[in-house]
Amino acid sequence: MSQSPPPLPFPLVPIEPGLHRFGPDNATLLVKTGRRGAAAMAGHDLVIEVTSWEASLDVGPAGEPTSLEVDVDPRSLRVREGTGGVQPLNDEDRQEIARTIDDEVLEEATIRYRSTDAEASADDRGLLIGGTLELAGQRRPLTLEIGVGPDGEVTGGTVVRQSEWGIKPYSGLFGALKVADEVEISVDANPPTG
Repeated sequence: MSQSPPPLPFPLVPIEPGLHRFGPDNATLLVKTGRRGAAAMAGHDLVIEVTSWEASLDVGPAGEPTSLEVDVDPRSLRVREGTGGVQPLNDEDRQEIARTIDDEVLEEATIRYRSTDAEASADDRGLLIGGTLELAGQRRPLTLEIGVGPDGEVTGGTVVRQSEWGIKPYSGLFGALKVADEVEISVDANPPTG
């Protein structure tokens, strides 16, 4: 069970108190990868959409988040776009990338995030939510940065270094083309309705 953080000294987020749920119906969760290596020009920077996931954000009476929980189906990552590379990605390339992610990178292991605390960001425009990410059979601390727009839309993200969770970044062309270790995670959500 997650610990509740102490209430913030001001109502930072204009979200109604209560439990708010997010998923593919009202939000977009993306994974963005880069490339490196001697043959980096041959590869693609990918934008991958998570098509099956759910999150719940519990907001206290003063507008303070008391918990954030996220569960992701690791088999639901689908390539939305690929930029760069010698030639554009086709449907077969996209399917092969999805298979590689399933079989060699994530191996269908649980992906879960549970918050432990929250504090205002340095610019007081958002929140830093601390917690634990379970990925590839390992649990490690991870901080998410969350912002709420004037109309209540929620945006956020973080960077995950794959090697810190025991994942060897994918490589091809005998190691001359590699996916960068740092992977960017981002979420954009409509205003929560409870």
